[in-house]
Amino acid sequence: MPDLKEAHYPETRFGGFTDVDGTVAFYTRVNALLSPESVVLDFGCGRGAHSDDPVAYRRELRNLSGRAKKVIGIDVDRAAATNPFVDEFRILESDRWPLESCTVDLVLSDCVLEHLPDPRGFFGESRRVLRPGGLLCVRTTNSWSYVGLLSRLVPNRAHARILRHVQDQRKEEDVFPALYRCNSTGKIRRELRVHGFDGVVYGHEAEPSYLSFSRVAYALGVTHQKIAPSCFAPTIFAFGRLIA
Repeated sequence: MPDLKEAHYPETRFGGFTDVDGTVAFYTRVNALLSPESVVLDFGCGRGAHSDDPVAYRRELRNLSGRAKKVIGIDVDRAAATNPFVDEFRILESDRWPLESCTVDLVLSDCVLEHLPDPRGFFGESRRVLRPGGLLCVRTTNSWSYVGLLSRLVPNRAHARILRHVQDQRKEEDVFPALYRCNSTGKIRRELRVHGFDGVVYGHEAEPSYLSFSRVAYALGVTHQKIAPSCFAPTIFAFGRLIA
Protein backbone atom coordinates (compact mmCIF):
# COMPACT_ATOMS: atom_id res chain seq x y z
CA MET A 1 0.00 0.00 0.00
CA PRO A 2 2.46 2.69 -1.22
CA ASP A 3 0.10 5.65 -0.65
CA LEU A 4 -0.30 4.68 3.02
CA LYS A 5 3.45 4.38 3.51
CA GLU A 6 4.05 7.72 1.81
CA ALA A 7 1.41 9.40 3.98
CA HIS A 8 3.32 8.51 7.14
CA TYR A 9 6.84 8.42 5.68
CA PRO A 10 6.91 11.07 2.92
CA GLU A 11 10.64 10.48 2.32
CA THR A 12 9.57 7.26 0.56
CA ARG A 13 8.85 9.38 -2.51
CA PHE A 14 12.61 9.88 -2.88
CA GLY A 15 14.13 6.47 -3.46
CA GLY A 16 11.23 4.19 -2.53
CA PHE A 17 12.24 3.40 1.07
CA THR A 18 11.70 4.96 4.49
CA ASP A 19 14.32 6.31 6.87
CA VAL A 20 13.57 3.38 9.18
CA ASP A 21 13.63 0.65 6.51
CA GLY A 22 14.93 -2.49 8.25
CA THR A 23 16.43 -4.08 5.16
CA VAL A 24 18.37 -0.93 4.26
CA ALA A 25 19.61 -0.54 7.85
CA PHE A 26 20.68 -4.18 8.21
CA TYR A 27 22.37 -4.58 4.84
CA THR A 28 24.10 -1.21 5.07
CA ARG A 29 25.94 -2.55 8.12
CA VAL A 30 26.57 -5.93 6.49
CA ASN A 31 28.12 -4.21 3.48
CA ALA A 32 30.28 -2.08 5.78
CA LEU A 33 31.77 -5.30 7.17
CA LEU A 34 32.65 -6.78 3.78
CA SER A 35 35.91 -6.63 1.92
CA PRO A 36 36.66 -7.77 -1.66
CA GLU A 37 38.42 -10.80 -0.12
CA SER A 38 35.51 -11.89 2.09
CA VAL A 39 33.98 -15.35 1.76
CA VAL A 40 30.34 -15.02 2.77
CA LEU A 41 28.01 -17.81 3.88
CA ASP A 42 24.32 -17.01 3.37
CA PHE A 43 22.65 -19.44 5.77
CA GLY A 44 19.09 -20.26 4.65
CA CYS A 45 19.64 -18.31 1.45
CA GLY A 46 16.27 -19.24 -0.05
CA ARG A 47 15.46 -18.79 -3.70
CA GLY A 48 16.37 -15.09 -3.69
CA ALA A 49 12.85 -13.72 -3.33
CA HIS A 50 14.21 -10.19 -2.96
CA SER A 51 14.96 -10.24 -6.69
CA ASP A 52 11.27 -9.21 -6.91
CA ASP A 53 11.85 -6.11 -4.77
CA PRO A 54 10.64 -3.08 -6.79
CA VAL A 55 13.08 -0.76 -4.97
CA ALA A 56 16.32 -1.05 -6.95
CA TYR A 57 18.56 0.44 -4.25
CA ARG A 58 17.34 -1.99 -1.61
CA ARG A 59 17.50 -4.92 -4.01
CA GLU A 60 21.11 -4.21 -4.97
CA LEU A 61 22.11 -3.58 -1.36
CA ARG A 62 21.18 -7.19 -0.60
CA ASN A 63 23.24 -8.53 -3.49
CA LEU A 64 26.65 -9.28 -1.94
CA SER A 65 27.91 -11.19 -4.97
CA GLY A 66 30.57 -9.06 -6.62
CA ARG A 67 31.27 -7.11 -3.44
CA ALA A 68 32.71 -10.20 -1.75
CA LYS A 69 35.15 -12.77 -3.12
CA LYS A 70 32.47 -15.46 -2.97
CA VAL A 71 28.95 -15.88 -1.63
CA ILE A 72 28.07 -19.46 -0.68
CA GLY A 73 24.40 -20.21 -0.07
CA ILE A 74 23.14 -23.17 1.96
CA ASP A 75 19.54 -24.21 2.49
CA VAL A 76 17.43 -27.29 3.20
CA ASP A 77 15.30 -26.43 0.14
CA ARG A 78 16.75 -27.45 -3.23
CA ALA A 79 14.79 -24.63 -4.87
CA ALA A 80 17.37 -22.30 -3.32
CA ALA A 81 19.82 -23.50 -5.99
CA THR A 82 18.12 -20.98 -8.31
CA ASN A 83 19.06 -18.03 -6.06
CA PRO A 84 20.70 -15.50 -8.41
CA PHE A 85 22.56 -13.77 -5.57
CA VAL A 86 24.83 -16.65 -4.53
CA ASP A 87 27.95 -17.76 -6.39
CA GLU A 88 27.77 -21.33 -5.12
CA PHE A 89 24.92 -23.36 -3.59
CA ARG A 90 25.19 -26.32 -1.22
CA ILE A 91 22.26 -28.34 0.08
CA LEU A 92 21.94 -28.65 3.85
CA GLU A 93 21.17 -32.27 4.70
CA SER A 94 22.33 -32.62 8.31
CA ASP A 95 23.09 -30.61 11.44
CA ARG A 96 26.68 -30.16 10.21
CA TRP A 97 26.96 -27.52 7.54
CA PRO A 98 28.57 -28.59 4.23
CA LEU A 99 31.69 -26.44 4.72
CA GLU A 100 35.16 -27.00 6.09
CA SER A 101 36.10 -25.42 9.41
CA CYS A 102 37.64 -21.92 9.44
CA THR A 103 36.85 -21.15 5.79
CA VAL A 104 34.33 -18.30 6.03
CA ASP A 105 34.75 -14.61 6.86
CA LEU A 106 31.09 -13.66 7.37
CA VAL A 107 27.98 -15.70 8.15
CA LEU A 108 24.71 -14.03 7.18
CA SER A 109 21.36 -15.18 8.58
CA ASP A 110 18.42 -13.06 7.46
CA CYS A 111 14.98 -13.96 8.82
CA VAL A 112 15.98 -17.59 9.43
CA LEU A 113 16.69 -17.93 13.17
CA GLU A 114 12.98 -17.86 14.05
CA HIS A 115 12.45 -21.04 12.00
CA LEU A 116 15.24 -23.15 13.48
CA PRO A 117 14.48 -26.10 15.78
CA ASP A 118 18.06 -25.99 17.12
CA PRO A 119 19.33 -22.39 17.35
CA ARG A 120 22.25 -23.44 19.55
CA GLY A 121 23.46 -25.68 16.73
CA PHE A 122 23.32 -22.66 14.41
CA PHE A 123 25.64 -20.64 16.65
CA GLY A 124 27.94 -23.63 17.11
CA GLU A 125 28.28 -24.22 13.38
CA SER A 126 28.79 -20.50 12.78
CA ARG A 127 31.70 -20.63 15.19
CA ARG A 128 33.12 -23.73 13.47
CA VAL A 129 33.10 -22.41 9.90
CA LEU A 130 34.24 -18.87 10.70
CA ARG A 131 37.88 -17.90 10.71
CA PRO A 132 39.18 -16.22 13.90
CA GLY A 133 37.87 -12.68 13.85
CA GLY A 134 35.06 -13.72 11.49
CA LEU A 135 31.68 -12.01 11.61
CA LEU A 136 28.13 -13.18 12.26
CA CYS A 137 25.23 -11.00 11.07
CA VAL A 138 21.69 -11.94 12.12
CA ARG A 139 18.30 -10.38 11.50
CA THR A 140 15.31 -12.10 13.05
CA THR A 141 11.83 -11.55 14.46
CA ASN A 142 11.49 -10.50 18.10
CA SER A 143 9.18 -12.96 19.86
CA TRP A 144 8.21 -10.21 22.35
CA SER A 145 7.00 -7.82 19.65
CA TYR A 146 3.42 -7.58 18.41
CA VAL A 147 4.53 -9.40 15.25
CA GLY A 148 6.01 -12.28 17.23
CA LEU A 149 3.12 -12.48 19.69
CA LEU A 150 0.49 -12.52 16.94
CA SER A 151 2.48 -15.06 14.94
CA ARG A 152 2.60 -17.40 17.92
CA LEU A 153 -1.16 -17.07 18.44
CA VAL A 154 -1.90 -18.05 14.82
CA PRO A 155 -1.31 -21.70 13.85
CA ASN A 156 1.60 -22.14 11.44
CA ARG A 157 -0.69 -23.72 8.86
CA ALA A 158 -2.54 -20.39 8.57
CA HIS A 159 0.53 -18.14 8.24
CA ALA A 160 0.77 -18.31 4.45
CA ARG A 161 -2.90 -17.47 3.99
CA ILE A 162 -2.74 -14.49 6.35
CA LEU A 163 0.52 -13.15 4.91
CA ARG A 164 -0.98 -13.15 1.43
CA HIS A 165 -3.50 -10.60 2.72
CA VAL A 166 -1.13 -8.35 4.68
CA GLN A 167 1.88 -8.53 2.33
CA ASP A 168 0.84 -8.69 -1.31
CA GLN A 169 4.38 -9.41 -2.52
CA ARG A 170 4.87 -12.40 -0.18
CA LYS A 171 4.63 -15.75 -1.98
CA GLU A 172 3.40 -18.92 -0.30
CA GLU A 173 6.63 -20.80 -1.05
CA ASP A 174 8.53 -18.17 0.98
CA VAL A 175 6.54 -18.79 4.18
CA PHE A 176 7.94 -21.34 6.66
CA PRO A 177 6.86 -22.54 10.13
CA ALA A 178 8.02 -20.20 12.90
CA LEU A 179 9.31 -21.70 16.17
CA TYR A 180 10.86 -18.71 18.03
CA ARG A 181 13.27 -20.75 20.15
CA CYS A 182 15.94 -18.04 20.36
CA ASN A 183 14.16 -14.80 19.55
CA SER A 184 14.79 -12.29 22.28
CA THR A 185 17.74 -9.97 22.69
CA GLY A 186 18.69 -11.72 25.93
CA LYS A 187 18.74 -15.22 24.43
CA ILE A 188 20.76 -14.14 21.41
CA ARG A 189 23.28 -12.26 23.58
CA ARG A 190 23.71 -15.39 25.68
CA GLU A 191 24.33 -17.62 22.65
CA LEU A 192 26.87 -15.18 21.23
CA ARG A 193 28.72 -15.09 24.53
CA VAL A 194 28.63 -18.88 25.04
CA HIS A 195 30.00 -19.49 21.54
CA GLY A 196 32.87 -17.05 21.82
CA PHE A 197 31.54 -13.97 20.03
CA ASP A 198 32.03 -10.35 21.01
CA GLY A 199 28.74 -8.91 19.86
CA VAL A 200 25.97 -6.37 19.99
CA VAL A 201 22.24 -7.19 19.91
CA TYR A 202 19.48 -4.62 19.62
CA GLY A 203 15.90 -4.08 18.47
CA HIS A 204 15.02 -2.29 15.26
CA GLU A 205 11.60 -0.89 14.49
CA ALA A 206 10.84 -0.29 10.83
CA GLU A 207 7.62 0.89 9.24
CA PRO A 208 4.74 -1.46 10.19
CA SER A 209 4.42 -3.30 6.86
CA TYR A 210 2.51 -6.19 8.47
CA LEU A 211 -0.28 -3.75 9.36
CA SER A 212 -0.79 -2.28 5.89
CA PHE A 213 -4.13 -4.10 5.55
CA SER A 214 -5.77 -1.33 7.62
CA ARG A 215 -5.23 2.43 7.81
CA VAL A 216 -6.07 2.45 11.52
CA ALA A 217 -3.78 -0.49 12.29
CA TYR A 218 -0.99 1.06 10.25
CA ALA A 219 -1.32 4.39 12.07
CA LEU A 220 -1.15 2.59 15.42
CA GLY A 221 1.92 0.73 14.17
CA VAL A 222 3.59 4.03 13.23
CA THR A 223 2.94 5.32 16.76
CA HIS A 224 4.40 2.11 18.19
CA GLN A 225 7.44 2.51 15.94
CA LYS A 226 8.08 5.98 17.34
CA ILE A 227 7.53 5.44 21.06
CA ALA A 228 7.89 1.75 21.98
CA PRO A 229 11.01 0.57 23.87
CA SER A 230 13.52 -1.24 21.69
CA CYS A 231 12.98 -4.49 23.62
CA PHE A 232 9.54 -4.68 21.96
CA ALA A 233 10.73 -3.78 18.45
CA PRO A 234 9.52 -6.27 15.82
CA THR A 235 13.02 -7.07 14.58
CA ILE A 236 16.29 -7.95 16.27
CA PHE A 237 19.68 -7.19 14.75
CA ALA A 238 22.73 -9.05 16.04
CA PHE A 239 26.34 -8.61 14.98
CA GLY A 240 29.16 -10.67 16.46
CA ARG A 241 32.89 -11.05 15.93
CA LEU A 242 34.50 -14.40 16.73
CA ILE A 243 37.13 -13.88 19.39
CA ALA A 244 40.44 -15.28 18.17
